[in-house]
Amino acid sequence: MDLGAPGSYMTLRPGVPVYSSDGQRLGAVEHVLAEPDKDIFDGIVIDTSVLSGGNRFVDAPEVGEIHERGVVLALDLSQAEGLPEPSENPAAMSAQPDDTVESELQLKLRRAWDLISGNY
Repeated sequence: MDLGAPGSYMTLRPGVPVYSSDGQRLGAVEHVLAEPDKDIFDGIVIDTSVLSGGNRFVDAPEVGEIHERGVVLALDLSQAEGLPEPSENPAAMSAQPDDTVESELQLKLRRAWDLISGNY
């Protein structure tokens, strides 16, 4: 199977065939999940009309090789059949130092340290 020259997620286009590691055609690239400005590749969504259930999400580590005329997953056919349906990304969360609550023990230890170090 000649898939052409090696490529990257930035050259990957919808419609490119997707194959399992054992050479079975699974479908075609539906879209690429990436943030090119930060050089982050999250994975691909494939249209699995060959498999039942429609679109499937393939996480970046499960994408084995990207070529100009095909993508080969690091999964065989039986593993690929277990790929999840795509879902929305969870909301980004962050915690600031002010958001944490110290336990009673932490407060006592902090006061003891402040007394020992002269920061009272």
